[in-house]
Amino acid sequence: MQKLISWIDDRFPLIETWEYHLSKYYAPKNFNVWYYFGSLAVVVLVIQIVTGIFLTMHYKPDTHLAFASVEYIMRDVDYGRDVDYGWLIRYMHSTGASFFFITVYLHMFRGLMYGSYRGPRELLWIIGVVIFIALMAEAFMGYLLPWGNMSYWGAQVIISLFDAIPYVGHGLSEWIRGDFVVSDATLNRFFAFHVIAVPLVLIVLVFLHLVALHAVGSNNPDGIEIKKNKGEDGIPLDGIPFHPYYTVGKDLFGVVVFLMIYSAVVFLGPELGGIFLEHDNFVPANILQTPPEIKPLWYFTPFYSILRATTSDLKPILGAFFGVVGAISAYYSRGKILRVGVIGAIVAVLILGLYVLEAKVWGVILMGSSLVVLFFLPWLDQSPVKSVRYRGWIYKLALTVFVIAFIILGYLGMKTPAGVDLIWFQNKTWAQVFTIIYFSFFFLMPFYTRWDKTKPVPERVTK
Repeated sequence: MQKLISWIDDRFPLIETWEYHLSKYYAPKNFNVWYYFGSLAVVVLVIQIVTGIFLTMHYKPDTHLAFASVEYIMRDVDYGRDVDYGWLIRYMHSTGASFFFITVYLHMFRGLMYGSYRGPRELLWIIGVVIFIALMAEAFMGYLLPWGNMSYWGAQVIISLFDAIPYVGHGLSEWIRGDFVVSDATLNRFFAFHVIAVPLVLIVLVFLHLVALHAVGSNNPDGIEIKKNKGEDGIPLDGIPFHPYYTVGKDLFGVVVFLMIYSAVVFLGPELGGIFLEHDNFVPANILQTPPEIKPLWYFTPFYSILRATTSDLKPILGAFFGVVGAISAYYSRGKILRVGVIGAIVAVLILGLYVLEAKVWGVILMGSSLVVLFFLPWLDQSPVKSVRYRGWIYKLALTVFVIAFIILGYLGMKTPAGVDLIWFQNKTWAQVFTIIYFSFFFLMPFYTRWDKTKPVPERVTK
């Protein structure tokens, strides 16, 4: 065995890679439960790839065959059906998509709590946001493949959003579809991207994410850089080898618990009342009949809610919001004429744009901005500390309100805009309120993180 390892090591840095990324990678010794979700996301990625391979063996990317091929997969030979355990593989894949987003959302929330996006991890965060957007693209393309009525009309609505882009929008949406409407050409290219192109991109991005993580080191609940406190042997005093302490002692336990929950959902409620698999998708796509309410799956609904909330009556409120943010920015930039001028020009262009562009265009802009703003988080946060443990009440309140706003936007995205599912007002009005709160968390962050009173950060990590 040793000879085999030596033979490989002479031709490939096997031992060096093992030591650098696992056995001699020193991670902070105070990881808590929030540090499970990164590794769990990798587990779900593997599940999705493996189940996806088996699904493609029976799936037909043809508008006349796609829905029937999914039904064919769902049949089990043990019960006189066609594909052995096809139903299990399909439910593992569809449930895995939802669990992928659950783990990624919790992973990102941990970043917000402990400042994992702050220096020297800016690039690590940016790669993570790119992974998130690639994952959304992967999920959207996979959503069309069953060719159910909701997936068809959902794709029709989302792609038609590009029509709102001035001058190039119509041609762009036609280029994405490959036709004037969602058709066989769309299904084929979405199948190709979902099965080959985007998964490859995701794997490369995950690899880069891990390389960037191990280059700068892991953050921890205290937000302390353990590399600053090293012993005479060069090993961080507050670090422990990732393997076996975290691989066996932490991640293995987390994976077991996760698989128990995941299996319970797959076997007992894979549709989760229409949240994980919508009932309208058990009906073949019908180009002549739209579903009663067109809505995406739950993991897109916060952003879909922002899109639908942007109506003509929101434009004056947005103008006031831009004005307030611009005024505060200018106040803190006083004495620097060039900076004040640039801020004033940006605010003027934004307010002017509100009166020139249609509400639909602004809906697309705001929905896109709700994702793009994540890239700038490392520079929006001006707090001298990273972790929520040592921040003041303002950031804790802002983060709590932001999380509530995000969850309610997700809930409202599954409801009719004209309905009243909260209290007093229509869902559209509440969505507008929480859209403003969503953006306030980011655009006001440079100010409230500066005003917030922080606690002293200890020199060494705590428990």
